[in-house]
Amino acid sequence: MHMLNLGILAHVDAGKTSLTERLLHSAGVIDEIGSVDDGNTRTDTLALERQRGITIKSAVVSFPLDGVTVNLIDTPGHPDFIAEVERVLGVLDGVVLVISAVEGVQAQTRVLMRTLQRLRIPTLLFVNKIDRSGARHEAVLREISARLTPAIVPMGTATGLGTRAARFTPGPGTDGALDVLTGHDDALLSAYVENTVTDAALRGALVTQTREALVHPVYFGSAATGAGVAALLTGIETLLPAADGDADGPVCATVFKVDRGPAGEKVAYARMFSGTLRIRDRVPFGADGAEGRITGISVFDHGTDTRADSVAAGRIARLTGLGDIRIGDAIGEPRKAYEHFFAPPTLETVVVPGPDAHRGALHLALTRLAEQDPLIGLRHDERRQETSVSLYGEVQKEVIQATLADEYGLDVTFRETTPLCVERPVGTGQAVEFIKKDPNPFLATVGLRVDPAPVGSGVAFRLEVELGAMPYAFFKAVEDTVRETLDQGLHGWQVTDCVVTMTHSGYWPRQSHAHQGFDKSMSSTGADFRGVTPLVLIEALRRAGTRVHEPMHRFRVEAPADTLGALLPFLAGLAAVPETTGNRDDLCVLEGTVPAARVHALEQRLPGLTRGEGELESFFAHYAPVTHGAIPERPRTDHNPLNRKEYVLNVTRRMSG
Repeated sequence: MHMLNLGILAHVDAGKTSLTERLLHSAGVIDEIGSVDDGNTRTDTLALERQRGITIKSAVVSFPLDGVTVNLIDTPGHPDFIAEVERVLGVLDGVVLVISAVEGVQAQTRVLMRTLQRLRIPTLLFVNKIDRSGARHEAVLREISARLTPAIVPMGTATGLGTRAARFTPGPGTDGALDVLTGHDDALLSAYVENTVTDAALRGALVTQTREALVHPVYFGSAATGAGVAALLTGIETLLPAADGDADGPVCATVFKVDRGPAGEKVAYARMFSGTLRIRDRVPFGADGAEGRITGISVFDHGTDTRADSVAAGRIARLTGLGDIRIGDAIGEPRKAYEHFFAPPTLETVVVPGPDAHRGALHLALTRLAEQDPLIGLRHDERRQETSVSLYGEVQKEVIQATLADEYGLDVTFRETTPLCVERPVGTGQAVEFIKKDPNPFLATVGLRVDPAPVGSGVAFRLEVELGAMPYAFFKAVEDTVRETLDQGLHGWQVTDCVVTMTHSGYWPRQSHAHQGFDKSMSSTGADFRGVTPLVLIEALRRAGTRVHEPMHRFRVEAPADTLGALLPFLAGLAAVPETTGNRDDLCVLEGTVPAARVHALEQRLPGLTRGEGELESFFAHYAPVTHGAIPERPRTDHNPLNRKEYVLNVTRRMSG
């Protein structure tokens, strides 16, 4: 039987989890359909998910079709949990993107569709809620064509909209399908011109182009009543590509989720792309190639996960035994580097423990939460005994707070959310420290030059000294320390888009006296290079200069035209810059940029400024130089190489201690 790893994606409240329940019921996996409102759905298993009625963590459930076993992955719809969606995309064979027939194409729908198109993931569109008041058919198709993609093939028609009797009648309009399909198929175009197109040829072109993500079939229906779901299931079975992979090839798998078992052990959810894993197999995993032994395997089948002795290519499994496994790790042979499809978090807040919360327990709990979310970073300040967490938005902060209370018994609050800025060099600067020349207390010579690099290029490290001039371990110590030091620039923010070149190197070889051991006072070690590098690099950065850039979001606001007079001054007060305006019927469309720190304020005030009719779409666009107010500073958590005396005192004390 073929396997299909299918993702269900949507804007929040489009009915994605309800559709998952309906699919499971239609496939005979569950006897009764769960309700999001009642908190008894199969995939929303967390107590917090049931309380809030939203999906927070991705979940896997399996069901059979006639010739296909489907591993269905339900993902969050709220943009604050986009990291959960990101890690799933790399393991999917196909996607059903759910759209509400009432609200139509929404902000998150567009973000998701852009990514699916970029990754060329075969995608079916399901327009849900045709039984709801206000449901639309032709208008939603026009929205999809205008705001998502014109390469759509309607797979039938919806009737009785807005009533419980709403129905979907399968049967794509031949003319409409031909217009789209002939654009990618010269043979079909020739047959069309010669009036020799057959239903079989049309169907074959639809299957081929859907599997190549060139076109997107559109179904209408209702997860609540089941209308259109049978047609969608047929489309899933026949139009989406089955999972491929050689079960006899080398082991190759990707981890997309990490949970904790009842005893606190790590449980890795992995998609097998090649080979077969068996219990007691020893396999390499992660970037450093560490080895672990598989102690348990569960596979998904008929709505549940069952213990198995092995798992082969194409399947998804829960694996235990890999203690240091992380999301994004490859198991066996690396398939490709873990990719980020969405922007990283652009906000940060300090977690404040309540009066009865133990700081050590809080740090452990936050570390475990971060293990399950690779885009959520922790930053611990030993000096101030504070931990900061990076975020996508305010809802995520509320969920972290509730999770800490419910699962760990920890009461916390948060300080005000602030933007996560970056620093970029504005010029070239270089510095050098020589062995045993005042004031260098380290047995290492290091010279570094910092040059600006193109936006988006990250950090590159290069050598202008011969690699054989000293042991490779010393070069590696310098490079690793350079990258670590750049996490905190002159203003405390991560430094990016630069090239760091090593211009000088020198060391004292290993010294020992007759009949005695190694003489540290006369021999260079890796610690010397790790100690002097931050001093050299920060001095080079001082001479180059850095500029702080804040995250900017691209926004699109649709609002009644007569509310523009109230909206524009408010946007100006947020330092937003409207760049284009347009009109559609009696609506005004504003597009531009706004500082990430002000997006939440815009979300809160928009309904009041637009009589509740305004719609906002926003997503990370770029970093821009801070031009208003004081330059934001971030407290340092390192040994502060900006203060040479303090730094040398702290580092030499650590080395000698």
